[in-house]
Amino acid sequence: MKYYIIAGEASGDLHGSNLIKALKNVDIHANIRCWGGDLMHAAGGTLAKHYKELAFMGFLEVLTNINKIFKNIAFCKEDIQQFQPDMVIFIDYSGFNLRIAKWAKGEKFKTSYYIAPQIWASREGRIEKIKSTIDHLYVTLPFEKEFYEKKHNFKVNFVGHPLLDAIENIPKVDAVSFRQEHQLDPNKPIIALLPGSRKQEVSKMLTIMLSAAKDFSEYQFVIAGAPSLDQEFYSPFLKKSNINLIFNNTYSILQIAHAALVTSGTATLETALFKVPQVVCYRGNWLSYQIAKRIITLKYISLVNLIMDKEVVKELIQDDLTTNNLKTELNKLLDSEKRKIILENYDILAQNLGGAGASKKTAQAIYETLKSQK
Repeated sequence: MKYYIIAGEASGDLHGSNLIKALKNVDIHANIRCWGGDLMHAAGGTLAKHYKELAFMGFLEVLTNINKIFKNIAFCKEDIQQFQPDMVIFIDYSGFNLRIAKWAKGEKFKTSYYIAPQIWASREGRIEKIKSTIDHLYVTLPFEKEFYEKKHNFKVNFVGHPLLDAIENIPKVDAVSFRQEHQLDPNKPIIALLPGSRKQEVSKMLTIMLSAAKDFSEYQFVIAGAPSLDQEFYSPFLKKSNINLIFNNTYSILQIAHAALVTSGTATLETALFKVPQVVCYRGNWLSYQIAKRIITLKYISLVNLIMDKEVVKELIQDDLTTNNLKTELNKLLDSEKRKIILENYDILAQNLGGAGASKKTAQAIYETLKSQK
């Protein structure tokens, strides 16, 4: 079978790579063309476009790059037509993917969506577009099944969260060797900094995250460098003696971290599954934030709190994200009683996610669907 997969950012590249591996296990003749990154390419997908060319964050950033976005859409449509896949598979990245899905459905291509658009967070009216353009929806959060099926009468498959697979499959890190390899102080606990993957957000988030570092000299702060950015970009942030930068080792860093400051997004869930107490941070462009605040009606912004439906981890958003607030909340994470409560909630969170095997379940379902229709 021929599969065309579209993922638009680093997390999609990770989950897309595991889906490609799973598809190749169930379909030995799988021919896969994709939008993604180095991981999807290494897994056996032929890369049509790298996600580094697609990463625009916020309403204002999208507006200023609108011509490039339209060119990418046109290229994607033409590329799908030339490849003629048996199935077009969308992974997250809803703004772009729902637009392509509408076109693909009109061209009679079969469509599947893995890691569903978060319409429960904003713009719920997009459900009609999903119903009309997506043949099979594979959801990864436990509350999404009820949201789609009971509230919107749209049958979906809950496959569990792919992060469980990704984390289960990584090799365990030897803390001593890792510290030696990356020249980390063997005597100072690590506070991980996960500022995101796009230039705009990393610049904003690292500046405020590092403003708290000087008051925690007994710790070392390790920035998880995004694969989409380079050493030169991070150089201005590395002036303090207790600041380190390590690329392409986010999961290794989390395995040995004592606490973390994390930009809102998938990374909050990753950090929780590695059992690292965290403060969730978010500060966007003023205009983008004002628009988002009016269309997003959720009580929380982090996946950890959303899944648990309570505040498990502290969220510092926009004007609340200050140096003093960061210091206060980070000190709380270092308190043994607070840590115990967070870690107990993390155990419950992992249970609620439905167990490992999301990639395998999704690949099997897609392949069986196509096989039955041949």
